[in-house]
Amino acid sequence: MLTGKHLINGEWLTTEPTFTSSPAHGEAHTFSTGTPELVDQAAQAAEAAFASYSQTTRAERAAFLDRIADEIEARADAITQIGSEESGLPEARLMGERGRTVGQLRMFARHIEAGDYLDRRHDGALPDREPLPRPDLRLMQRPIGPVAVFGASNFPLAFSAAGGDTASALAAGCPVVVKSHTAHPGTGELVAQAVDAAIKACNLHPGVFAFIQGGERAVGAAVVQHPLIKAVGFTGSLGGGRALFDLCAQRPEPIPFFGELGSVNPMFLLPEAMSARAEELGKGWAGSLSMGCGQFCTNPGIAVVIEGADCETFVAAASAGLADVGSQTMLTDGINAAYGKGVEAFRHTDGLEEKVSSSYGDRQATPGLFVTTADQWLAQKALAEEVFGPVGLVVTVKDVAQMLDVAGALEGQLTCTLHLDAGDHETARELLPLLERKAGRVLANGFPTGVEVSDTMVHGGPYPASTNFGATSVGSMAIRRFLRPVCYQNLPEDLLPADLQA
Repeated sequence: MLTGKHLINGEWLTTEPTFTSSPAHGEAHTFSTGTPELVDQAAQAAEAAFASYSQTTRAERAAFLDRIADEIEARADAITQIGSEESGLPEARLMGERGRTVGQLRMFARHIEAGDYLDRRHDGALPDREPLPRPDLRLMQRPIGPVAVFGASNFPLAFSAAGGDTASALAAGCPVVVKSHTAHPGTGELVAQAVDAAIKACNLHPGVFAFIQGGERAVGAAVVQHPLIKAVGFTGSLGGGRALFDLCAQRPEPIPFFGELGSVNPMFLLPEAMSARAEELGKGWAGSLSMGCGQFCTNPGIAVVIEGADCETFVAAASAGLADVGSQTMLTDGINAAYGKGVEAFRHTDGLEEKVSSSYGDRQATPGLFVTTADQWLAQKALAEEVFGPVGLVVTVKDVAQMLDVAGALEGQLTCTLHLDAGDHETARELLPLLERKAGRVLANGFPTGVEVSDTMVHGGPYPASTNFGATSVGSMAIRRFLRPVCYQNLPEDLLPADLQA
């Protein structure tokens, strides 16, 4: 079923040179490599498609999203098989992620059918108002234009070709140009085939979706710098995301870059909770930290705990839990190498005690655990940076006051977690004003590895968690990234967009 080709304006195209995939197991495949010339073709087609696609009805776009979901489900077995081969993820995880992917598409279909996202407003004319009359004013959200989406390495489906960025942009009325991730090119192509089939079934302009395989950095740069691209959705590393963000800002016409870049997702374990269930919390943290080999953007990498006997119980339980976890396959050789580099940096940092020794290499890794003091953590900025993988850092504090110091020193996070019992509420009230400024999601008595796709979810946060603190890449609010308000003054009724007409 694989062709190794790109999808541009409804046609499957080949290019030279090619690259070969690096699956965790199974057969490697050859794919065409993206070029800046392909980017230009895709952007030109997307702009041509915008003229008609932006004028489709909400019902038409909802039907399109539902059809994409249907076409993905029709290819379920093939997608699961190659997704597991390329990523090394278990088939059960890929099946769950596929369910989330089609669920997002259907959620946005229902969301736009309801119409609330349009934020329609009307100030009627007041021709007799003194000293000046008021015109008739109507406001509605409108799509911004072609959107570029970069596939994510750690979610071959839910954050890639037809993931949340693509679903929300298409729901808004924006054509999409996808720059696929080389970690899972076959998975991406099968999903792109599903989107292509949906475009044909719904009789839409073929430029509404493009899929570009591989390519060097020049291809990514060409995507974000193309003058017809009006916004970018990205999930990936801080270094790569920041480079693309800077290119967006340096354009003659700067555009928004909605990047989700990294987070250590700290947990604050408060005294009463620790007194009651330190061992339970340690075991729970070990499970969350090692889930999926720690390759979730919401992986809780830091635990902030008041020193003492309860802390020792917590560390012992977490250590035992992590030591029981066997070697797991990482998503790519590059991620495995970066994880090893991060572990070695911890090992060579003064003031860190290694409790569980992590191994890495040959795309395999085992969990690790380190302990340090708040004084050391506050003095060494590198300790607050994400290590993508199953390694945890316990930061011991002397008291609640020093816990507040740690919270205040945090950079932006996707999540912050409080583990608390009833007697901890006063302490929590002191922490909350700090944590809600640091994170897009604040949890109590849970672990952040697991992001509900819903109206209320926020998956974003202050920089460097994301590049736009007012946005989310998960949940129905994600559509707002690809809309802008337009005010219509004194327009005749039959010239107004259909959704504004009485």
